[in-house]
Amino acid sequence: MSKQIPTSTHEGNARIYIFPLNTVLFPGGALPLKIFEQRYIDMTKRCISEERPFGVCLIKEGRETGTPAVPQDVGCLARIVQWDMPHLGVFHLQVEGVRRFRIVATEVEKNGLISATTECLAQESEVAPDETLCSNVLKAIIEKVGAEHFPSPHRFDDAAWIGYRLSEVLPISLEAKQQLLRMTDPQARLSELGTILSAQGMRSDRH
Repeated sequence: MSKQIPTSTHEGNARIYIFPLNTVLFPGGALPLKIFEQRYIDMTKRCISEERPFGVCLIKEGRETGTPAVPQDVGCLARIVQWDMPHLGVFHLQVEGVRRFRIVATEVEKNGLISATTECLAQESEVAPDETLCSNVLKAIIEKVGAEHFPSPHRFDDAAWIGYRLSEVLPISLEAKQQLLRMTDPQARLSELGTILSAQGMRSDRH
């Protein structure tokens, strides 16, 4: 059975489940997940039934499976937009990054599932990018791999959207992606990405 999930909101301080992963999710980003550990199956069932998001955080210490990992303190809310259970004991999820949050305190349940008190970080204002390198490189990447691989609408007039999408696709370390997620100024994020692009010898006319 496959089902789409209605939009839900998450404002202010809240308690959410945390899914530590070896990935960094950004607001507006799409992430497919295969859920098979019992603790995360339980989490998924609760999130679906209550139409609530969970938090995706990069792993600071530990592994994705087994003993609960230590998550980074800044992550991104993930909203389940579609789910499927191809066979018993496995969920296939399509999640969407909603907004950034900071962990205030965590608690590990008996089954190893992490829950956390969190505070949502301020939404970044939609401002026009003050440089063109990042925008042009992202346009070249989208043209090369196909627009269908990037969430719509494409907002090239929004510095935050450009920064999030470029942070996702550039071949940089997870630690670097995490630092980009932490940044609160979209123009500063683009400036950092521009420095990374220059260091990699990338220009808007070659990719």
